[in-house]
Amino acid sequence: METYLIVGFLVLFAGRFCWRYFLQQLNISCLRKHGKDIPPVFQGVIDEATLNKMVDYTVDNTRLAAKENLVDDVVELALVFLLLPLLVAAIGGLKLHFIVQALVFFGVLAAISGIVGLPFNIYSTFVLEKKYGFSTITWKLWLADFFKSLILSVILMGILISAFMAFIFYLPESWWFWAWIFFTLFEMLLLWIYPVVIAPLFNKYEPIADESLKEQIQSLMAKVGLKAQGIYQVDEGKRSRHTNAYFTGIGKTKRIVLFDTLLASHSPEEILSVLAHEIGHWKKKHILKQLIFMIAASFVSLYLVYHLVSAPVLYRAFNLEQTPLYAGLFLVSLYFGCIGFFFSPVGAGITRRYEREADRMAVELTGTSEHMISALKRLAKDNLANLHPHPLYVWFYYSHPPLLERIANLQAMNPKTGEHGNY
Repeated sequence: METYLIVGFLVLFAGRFCWRYFLQQLNISCLRKHGKDIPPVFQGVIDEATLNKMVDYTVDNTRLAAKENLVDDVVELALVFLLLPLLVAAIGGLKLHFIVQALVFFGVLAAISGIVGLPFNIYSTFVLEKKYGFSTITWKLWLADFFKSLILSVILMGILISAFMAFIFYLPESWWFWAWIFFTLFEMLLLWIYPVVIAPLFNKYEPIADESLKEQIQSLMAKVGLKAQGIYQVDEGKRSRHTNAYFTGIGKTKRIVLFDTLLASHSPEEILSVLAHEIGHWKKKHILKQLIFMIAASFVSLYLVYHLVSAPVLYRAFNLEQTPLYAGLFLVSLYFGCIGFFFSPVGAGITRRYEREADRMAVELTGTSEHMISALKRLAKDNLANLHPHPLYVWFYYSHPPLLERIANLQAMNPKTGEHGNY
């Protein structure tokens, strides 16, 4: 049985590596083949130089991701087959309380993962993103963000791991159920406090200064009975020139946030169309559906984990003489991670459907698709989006429909013209 577990893991692991690399190369090949063609809908919006820049940006990002994935996979194999038995034995020999052992165990793994990923993060931020004119962050701000994120992660993960281990230690027969209850409440709490406690640690949030735009947003929200605690602009331009707008929070902490870069580069009509799309997600209860799915999935996952980590064969397969459940949780997470990767198209397909529904709601709220189309064109140009992704790559990964497909759908539903014209 031990052999089957090891072979199964290696097959899943190798399958993930090969399929991911194949999709990345397939996407680059498609881009190389069609990347010189300016789509008709983008004629007059982008020129050949911009299109070439879009292609280069996508290729450079894909190659960096491929290298990072390769390093991550090599490190993961080394952890599992070389370090893990030594780490478990060393921690077990310290005679610490079970909860403290788990904190040390996951702390070491997290530290290794963080150190491995750090060079790629730095290269992406200070080389790749600066090369294409996006990154505006300084080393001082980057270091401040890094240490704030580190402290926050240590606190939050410390709480979560301590709670889970306490349930395992004190309630060994039903720990999975109480862990599920705690995880659900913990996630809800984070959603509630994020806009008012966590996000302000990194950015300055101010009420939107443009009173005219604020009134238009409030009028738009009133059409669907949506109330938010406020409409804010955030100083994201100090880090990057990328643009965005989003809803955040739940209950009384619900708010609308606009990047200062979005306010500076888009017209009020385009901003309203983008927000109408976000309102569409709320109106169609997409966020609630995703939350319910997460709660249900975590219930099933924890129940399965409860049974899997109790099997001694799992520990023997990976040469662990001791059988602490925190090591079992890590091993099971490796299998779940590989299996979950192959289910990516399911989640991606659902979210693409949500995006189409939100686009339709945006058109219904604003009375036209024209401004949404112009916003998408501007976003594509400003963010150097890939206009020619491979359909298989889209099917497996994309959470949004490809830009050209999305624009075509919006053109088809324009209630003002009913035509498929260019905008």
